[in-house]
Amino acid sequence: MKIAIVGCTHAGTAAVTQIAAAHPEATVDVYERRDDISFLSCGIALYLEGTVTDPKTLFYASKESLEALGPNIHVHLRHDVLRVDSKHHSLAIQNMATREKFSATYDKLIVSTGSYPVIPPIQGVSVPRVLMCKNYDDALAIKQTAEGADKIAIIGGGYIGVELAEAYSRTGHDILFINGVHHLLSHYVDTPLAEEVEAELLAHGVDSHLQEIALKFDSDDQHVFITTDKGEWQADLAVVCVGFQPMTELVDGQVNLNADGSIHVNDYMQTSSPDIYAAGDTVAVHFNPTHKDAYAPLATNAVRQGKLAGINVFGNHTRYMGTQATSALRLYDKTLACTGMTLSRAKKAGFDAAAADLVDNYRPEFMPTTARVSLRLVYDRSNRRILGGQLFSQYDVAQSANLLSVMIQNRNTIDDLAYVDMLFNPWYDRPWNYLNLLGQQAVAQADAQH
Repeated sequence: MKIAIVGCTHAGTAAVTQIAAAHPEATVDVYERRDDISFLSCGIALYLEGTVTDPKTLFYASKESLEALGPNIHVHLRHDVLRVDSKHHSLAIQNMATREKFSATYDKLIVSTGSYPVIPPIQGVSVPRVLMCKNYDDALAIKQTAEGADKIAIIGGGYIGVELAEAYSRTGHDILFINGVHHLLSHYVDTPLAEEVEAELLAHGVDSHLQEIALKFDSDDQHVFITTDKGEWQADLAVVCVGFQPMTELVDGQVNLNADGSIHVNDYMQTSSPDIYAAGDTVAVHFNPTHKDAYAPLATNAVRQGKLAGINVFGNHTRYMGTQATSALRLYDKTLACTGMTLSRAKKAGFDAAAADLVDNYRPEFMPTTARVSLRLVYDRSNRRILGGQLFSQYDVAQSANLLSVMIQNRNTIDDLAYVDMLFNPWYDRPWNYLNLLGQQAVAQADAQH
């Protein structure tokens, strides 16, 4: 088997590792535009705030480490795949260092080209001192520019924007945080928990403008000037992080794409072209709450899909379970975790959805300390199935999101959550775990509506 892999961050690395372990006889050629692979971009904020001191530690694999997996693994850095010919199983490739162009053939192709940061339609978005946040080069540029900056503007209220606002508020910078169109973290939480996150940022000195839309950037040698729909602002640096879009131009016309440009794959990560598989930020996930394609560019999805692609190029026998897009965010001394759908997204998707909210302490008040937990459960009123969950607390609630994720995966109901067996120990929870109580809140609410 001769396998070509285009792109090598999370999904590509997982595919190579799987193939090398299970099929060392296979020849694998990896083509990557950059001169590095396997960068954990989710660690950029940790580097910028100083928790991670060396950004090179955010690389978890290299050309050398992958090629050490076997004599048939070949990693070609700074090689750009210009064209895919699925009919003839061939690639047109350019060595970016020498400018040499050549062709290569494959038996199976894995496309793991990843994503671009979304460049918003804002005038002046490419002027100096306005930076994007995605890869190793971006991390170095932001760090270097910020060293001489007092005031930093963050544009975009998703996970990355919130993480950057927190990171730089920890390092003594003044933060101007701008987010418009949708509320803060709208992809992940509904308004109640978004307001708690906003309050946490405010308590740490972040100057938030969360119903304000950036319209124009300008800059000089020392400053960036931001015009919004409500005023004008000045900062020393602006970082734009408003989301990601799939990098799929290479296979446009070769495989079926969704309306958002992501690649549609079947349960085995196989595209509409039988010998082309795809994984990571370039593809749509099977989103279990809706049982439809969705775009969810998360590292967790990428490593699973990459491993499955590496398995299934030798025969389709391991299915992709789909995802609930479960994720978490550390915000100062608190944890925000979520899974599945928000109430607003569930209603938009056509569900007869409702949400139950609970605020409680996670363990008994007679213990030396306890902590408040804010919880939201989204469910379908027509069949009582759980659609999503949101949690925020100083207590580490991350693993609770994982439990809710499994329940969504298994199509469990609010009644299941209300009474599912969970441990009790005063060190950890009450006789009813707070998730049981959340389920019971939802049950009481749903019963009252009938």
